[in-house]
Amino acid sequence: MADGDKAIGASSAVDVEKSMDVEKHIDPTLEKHTHDADEAMKALDELHGEAIELDESTNRRLLRTIDWHMMPIMCCIYGMNYLDKTTLSYASVMGIKTDLDLVGDNYQWLSSLFYFGYLAWEYPTNRLLQRLPLGKYSAACILMWGLILSCFAAVGNYQGAIAIRFFLGVFEAAVTPGFALLTSQWYTKDEQGSRVNIWFSFNGVGQILGGVVAYGIAVGTAKHGSSIEPWKIIFLVTGLLTIVLGCAFLWIVPDSQLNARWLSKEDRILAVARVQVNQQGIGNKHFKMYQVKEALLDPMTWAFFFYALIADIPNGGITNFFSQLITSFGYKNEQSLILGVPGGAVEVIALVLNGYMGRWTGQRLLCSLGGLFSALIGIILIVALPESNNVGRLMGYYMTQASPTAFVALLAMISSNVAGYTKKTTVAALYLIGYCAGNIIGPQTFRPQDAPRYVPAEIVIIVCLAVCIGIMLFVNWWYVKENKRKAEITSRPGYVRLQNQAFLDLTDRENMDFVYAV
Repeated sequence: MADGDKAIGASSAVDVEKSMDVEKHIDPTLEKHTHDADEAMKALDELHGEAIELDESTNRRLLRTIDWHMMPIMCCIYGMNYLDKTTLSYASVMGIKTDLDLVGDNYQWLSSLFYFGYLAWEYPTNRLLQRLPLGKYSAACILMWGLILSCFAAVGNYQGAIAIRFFLGVFEAAVTPGFALLTSQWYTKDEQGSRVNIWFSFNGVGQILGGVVAYGIAVGTAKHGSSIEPWKIIFLVTGLLTIVLGCAFLWIVPDSQLNARWLSKEDRILAVARVQVNQQGIGNKHFKMYQVKEALLDPMTWAFFFYALIADIPNGGITNFFSQLITSFGYKNEQSLILGVPGGAVEVIALVLNGYMGRWTGQRLLCSLGGLFSALIGIILIVALPESNNVGRLMGYYMTQASPTAFVALLAMISSNVAGYTKKTTVAALYLIGYCAGNIIGPQTFRPQDAPRYVPAEIVIIVCLAVCIGIMLFVNWWYVKENKRKAEITSRPGYVRLQNQAFLDLTDRENMDFVYAV
């Protein structure tokens, strides 16, 4: 990962030594921020003006160290994050409906209950991510959701399943915003897009692993029998694996560069200095109401929110019904488990390719449209092809699995394009509230009376994907326009900057030197 990334050297846009030594004029309207700086300023103040030298080889060494410590565990946890949500889909064709007496739309509501918990706790968990140690709080949530998922094996009725799904959503609510904060904390803007695509792509790995495990359990128990129901085994396996990974996360992932046990004291300071280019710092524990207000008045906040809401109506439906959707193509229950595996592979390939294409072209948002167009064509194939064309409709389903590229592109934009720690956590919370709402609505579009083809739900998905393409084009246009406006302001002769401006917890709209990634 590190070898393909552009290094920050002495000749780059970020000359750390100069930024520490050169006095700049202080803008009186922003002087208040010098008294409430980012956590990175504490470490830099201890240097008493000592210059920091960060050459190209040092930066590449640091980036390689960060990648090999942070990315593997983040990828594994995010894969489990997807798998743990979708175990219900595998269980739906492994006997859970009969054992828990799920009738009518009980299954639809059980699918949605996860997101009610996620929705209820999303903003509080974002505040806690800001107030509490980032690494430790994230690890605690991972351990709790693994424990709760394991308890699903003890559920004997619909009411118990409702409680499990709700609290599973509560504790998983911290993962995506927490990972977005970790990415913005450790990586430069130029590096963030590809990293977000990589760890998010492990959703697809989770789907591959889940399909293989569920198929193995279904076939093994059918052949050799089992003392407990097959669907309970899959909850136990995934829950216990999550707990193990949560313990590893707690040990490996620090709260910031300043307490990373796998970095020397000198490298901790250099790891902070290398992200100065982001103009965002590494974290601020103070809640700032003005940043909340700015977030609520920023058009991009609502573009993100409505994208997440509309895009996740298809996601919520397909994620919870893909096994049943595949059986509607004419395949058996056991076949549907293993036939879901290639869909995960499509997601992994689409996200990783999108991350590197976006970085190569410098057009992350426009490149992400490829996944939306693929999904749109795929769902049209499912609707338009005759029922006898099972293979063609299955290929259409696989094409829909490329759709997360745009969702991930916007998630990376929250990491790279939203500055001010309170503003960033607010925007992330609203984005994921939209995500929850869409995933609550999605399963409800798959009505029992429309089985097995679910044509009305598929038409809803087509409309949603078309609207999402329009929103992405608007976001790209807005950021290009804002960059031109800021460039004009900073080029004026009278423009002045604050000393160490990058670490003063300014918002992206306050800081005219902040350039939006597209």
